[in-house]
Amino acid sequence: MRFTLYTDIIDHRDINILSFHNNQDINFIINMYSDSNQTAIKTLWDNIRDIGNMIIMTGDFNIRDSNWDPNIQYHSIHTEDLLTIADSLGLELPPPSNPGPTRFADNRQNTNSVLDLVFIAPNNSGYGKYTIYPEICFPSDHVPLTIKVGIKKENIDIVIQFIKRDSNKEKEFIKDIRTSIRTLDTTALASQTKL
Repeated sequence: MRFTLYTDIIDHRDINILSFHNNQDINFIINMYSDSNQTAIKTLWDNIRDIGNMIIMTGDFNIRDSNWDPNIQYHSIHTEDLLTIADSLGLELPPPSNPGPTRFADNRQNTNSVLDLVFIAPNNSGYGKYTIYPEICFPSDHVPLTIKVGIKKENIDIVIQFIKRDSNKEKEFIKDIRTSIRTLDTTALASQTKL
């Protein structure tokens, strides 16, 4: 399916735009993390453009809002921006098949919350077919989500997992990336300037 990371559309460390080919079609996925200042959402807002065949936008949006969390009694000032971005990409926020928190508090002063969301095209056969797995959130404080996305009458499983910052799992992940980069064949490169 030839996945490609697009940094020419948006080059930001917390926004990943991936494409994949399915026969002659190119499909796009956005995965993002937005910090408490909503840096990634602001960057996406400033740089969003028409991207065809957007399948899903997902991630930790770090927005507490009564639209998706019944334990919250207010609307965030950032919600409208996020929903406008999703709408401009032709995506909607469906309810999960088993609603519940996606982030579990690590102390008793905070409450569990819904921070991880999945936006999907409403005409996609996977609309509303994503599942939250609260029983397997350890060692992360975020739970895994899975979604089945319909592509040309076939379904593929996309598994979204979150790794807690500064955890052993994150260190292992970074180590795996470094190892993979070291094994790349660079013999055809003439110089650093001709990458």
